[in-house]
Amino acid sequence: MAIRKIAKMGHPVLRRPARPVSDPTAPEIRALVADMVETMEDANGAGLAAPQIHEDLRLVIFHVPAERASDQPDDRPEPLTVLINPVVEPLTEERELGLEGCLSVPGFVGAVPRFTKIRYSGYGLDGERVEREASGFHARVVQHECDHLDGILYPQRMEDLSLFGYVEEVRRALEERGDAQRVEEAAD
Repeated sequence: MAIRKIAKMGHPVLRRPARPVSDPTAPEIRALVADMVETMEDANGAGLAAPQIHEDLRLVIFHVPAERASDQPDDRPEPLTVLINPVVEPLTEERELGLEGCLSVPGFVGAVPRFTKIRYSGYGLDGERVEREASGFHARVVQHECDHLDGILYPQRMEDLSLFGYVEEVRRALEERGDAQRVEEAAD
């Protein structure tokens, strides 16, 4: 296991679609996941996509800590999840605005609209199919990580760039204007 260097916004690996993983059970995939877990934990992230560590493969990891789960039915703490060749399907047209940060865009946050309820599927390291429904932070982190696999960073999803900036400045601005909407910090 090793802590890997995280690609920053602007790097070509973050701008292109990732390649499918041909064998989820391959030893090199298991080794890559071990590196991803160590890298995510070292950076204190909630998720990480393989392109973020310069591997253009359709592979993400994430977890939902208890303090990040909301009161929504499908938003509960989730242990570390490995999702290989994921597919995300919105289950509603409803979107919610939430603050997101990203290990590839360090020091910044932005308010990003995301589907409030999704179904996702893919494969685990054992080659078994994974399929779940998610809402709240769980849905947000999955959408955020899977965007990386399509060469999309969260600022590209933003509709109002006035809500993009340094973490402390955006939080201060939201507090000053007394923003009543639920805005949560999410993703990696």
